[in-house]
Amino acid sequence: MPSSSQWIAFLIASILFIQVPGPSLLFTIGRALTVGRHEALLSVVGNALGVTAQALFVAIGLGAVVAASITAYTVIKVAGAAYVIWLGIQAIRHRREAREALEAQVSAKRGHALRIGFVVGLTNPKTILFFVAFLPQFTNPAAGHVGVQMAVLGAVFGAMAVCSDSVWALLAARAREWFARKPARLDKLGATGGVMMVGLGAAMLARE
Repeated sequence: MPSSSQWIAFLIASILFIQVPGPSLLFTIGRALTVGRHEALLSVVGNALGVTAQALFVAIGLGAVVAASITAYTVIKVAGAAYVIWLGIQAIRHRREAREALEAQVSAKRGHALRIGFVVGLTNPKTILFFVAFLPQFTNPAAGHVGVQMAVLGAVFGAMAVCSDSVWALLAARAREWFARKPARLDKLGATGGVMMVGLGAAMLARE
């Protein structure tokens, strides 16, 4: 397994990477504003599972193929961005549903939020490139099983992402709850979250 110094360096690099505003963080905030704390936290877990799956792909060599292929990178970027934009448009179109659900005390299905988060995490090319570029640097070839080491590092990264994104989701959800004191405000809030996700998707498309 990686040495102690490698673990420390990896943890520091991961913390810095996670805190830089990117698709996962902005998506989490958008979900919290649009559908509330519970669904946002489930999306966070789903996103972490998607990111961890990316790490496993990198561990078996697929990440290097994506990083080396402009076509593969572009396909993943466009697919992920299009999905986020679609979610944003849906949030705008169905902005009244949040208010209606709040008034009726109806909660959405858990699997839906988990699936949404998983797809966003799995199709985020930013983390693929991070894993391809950095994971090998924190492995210890002398210890053998480099692929296993990379998989473990990826799982730890996913756990850290859950902790960090959950804090952001809770903070954003508190703002939503404040607005929700008058349920009609959720119409504008849902639209705001949708616009935020559309903007995020557009930014993902524009990013080199």
